[in-house]
Amino acid sequence: MENIFVSACLMGAPVRYNGKSLGLQPQDLDWLKQHFCIKTLCPEVAGGLPVPRAPAELTAHARVMDNTGVDCTDAFVRGAEQTLAFCRAHHIRVAILAEASPSCGSSVIYDGRFSGTKIAGQGVTTALLRRHGIQVFSQHNVAELKQCLRSP
Repeated sequence: MENIFVSACLMGAPVRYNGKSLGLQPQDLDWLKQHFCIKTLCPEVAGGLPVPRAPAELTAHARVMDNTGVDCTDAFVRGAEQTLAFCRAHHIRVAILAEASPSCGSSVIYDGRFSGTKIAGQGVTTALLRRHGIQVFSQHNVAELKQCLRSP
């Protein structure tokens, strides 16, 4: 069975900035378990960030800043590199990451001003994985992954 990478928070691990988790729809999780061997980790924790931690967002200047003004870019880059190494070690070609995260957002992220506004964009980990040929989906578009697998 092929391996798939899923963000740890989507599998219920309390690793988000606020010490909580997210989740997948039960039918999506069941489908993934039937078709893949699920491998997980949290890119932000892998990069050395604690749980809980201050919320962070990508800025217009390609930096990741937390809401106290601390530049967290290096930790986010380290986490992305650790995630890529993990995916390579497990021969992973597909990932499901948490939408809107500064690490894992695949189509939207927060605007970098802590305004609560989402904009088109991708997180640090998503960008690195995609540059290395790994397909990235979010917890909201598992149906697209299913469609890709059905297509010849």
